[in-house]
Amino acid sequence: MPPVHAETTGARAAALWGRLHGFGPLLGLALLCMAGTMLNGEFATLDNALNVLTRTAFIGIIAVGMCFVIISGGIDLSVGSMAALIAGCVILVMNWGGGLIGSPVLVVVLGMVLALALGAGFGMAHGLLITKGRIEPFIVTLGTLGIFRAYLTYFANGGAITLDNKLSDVYSPVYYGSLAGVPYPVWVFIVVALAGGLILNRTAYGRYVQAIGSNEQVARYAAVDVDRVKIITYMLLGLCVGIATLLYVPRLGSASPTTGLLWELEAIAAVIVGGTALKGGAGSITGTVVGAILLSVISNILNLTSIISVYLNAAVQGFVIIIVAFLQRGRR
Repeated sequence: MPPVHAETTGARAAALWGRLHGFGPLLGLALLCMAGTMLNGEFATLDNALNVLTRTAFIGIIAVGMCFVIISGGIDLSVGSMAALIAGCVILVMNWGGGLIGSPVLVVVLGMVLALALGAGFGMAHGLLITKGRIEPFIVTLGTLGIFRAYLTYFANGGAITLDNKLSDVYSPVYYGSLAGVPYPVWVFIVVALAGGLILNRTAYGRYVQAIGSNEQVARYAAVDVDRVKIITYMLLGLCVGIATLLYVPRLGSASPTTGLLWELEAIAAVIVGGTALKGGAGSITGTVVGAILLSVISNILNLTSIISVYLNAAVQGFVIIIVAFLQRGRR
């Protein structure tokens, strides 16, 4: 039998390692910022920081929803294609409504509501197929990945769907406007992240999500309505995709078959880089936010310094996913 003091020392070491592991993404972000500052003086400017945060907002908002899905033991590969289809449908409906409704502001508001409704509806469809249809999340979302983007390509006839200029002028402040010098997408990202952290850590639903990811069978024995929680989780992710899309549409004022390309890779990367366990059961919104910003900072540094081609940004994110997955092996 090992001495008591040895067991105590081991427990303390494990607790210390757990704390250090939690601060890993934040430490990595700090080191990256230091490296970026040394490589290019423009990196540390306020304008560049706001630019990084604005570009992070879209993926960050989706990553908050993705965090819930991965913690519950699921996955969603379709978020980029879903965003593209939502963007296309919103623009088509807004262009159609612009000729019937006299107020451009009302048309824009209706388009934003439609984005949220479509996101939640697509998420519900995923949840029902996974729970009631008993199909693996990977298969369901792999299938809808192709379906969503194919329908957008069909609606756009292989080209782009462009928002009417009058509506674009009314809608553009949603992306280009700011409050207290901070762009609106950043404020929305902050609100979504705070709400996500509150839901995950301070509600019964958040505890159920973590319980299902840890051990779904035990959660069922504990009288948790697993199917209902999973459906809500995928709806929450779909809602986050809708929010990100309604912020993204005024940026370019159009939707094409390349809209949202590889967003699923970036969202999943942000979640796992932020420390969420790939096998489910553990994770944090704070870590996910840090992970999303960290990936954006990597891309920003590559753009400013030309260390490697900007066309390899996706490759860098892929390597990051593999490395983090290797470091997390065996973790529950």
